[in-house]
Amino acid sequence: MPPTVLIVDDELPVVSALQFLMEQEGYQVMVAYDGEEALDIMFKTKPDLILLDIMLPVIDGYEVCRRLRTHRRTKYVPIIFLTEKGERGDRLMGLELGAVDYITKP
Repeated sequence: MPPTVLIVDDELPVVSALQFLMEQEGYQVMVAYDGEEALDIMFKTKPDLILLDIMLPVIDGYEVCRRLRTHRRTKYVPIIFLTEKGERGDRLMGLELGAVDYITKP
């Protein structure tokens, strides 16, 4: 079974491009368009990696990360923030919350 990636972003063009690229590399892709949907998917399926935006409807990416890190089942799933927020403080916050990397969108 191929590794599974959960893409969490509310921008359809970003999601579509990432989904296409990840599938071309052989990953199985799941998609969530807000933080609440992401948490629901995570607790039901537990993907191998999460690409997570910060500025999301309903629950922001910081809070999604915080909740995933406090839950026994999702504590060690790698999270990469992929976001437009590029300030040093944003990066530090994301990494302190437990993300393995923080990438800013162009």
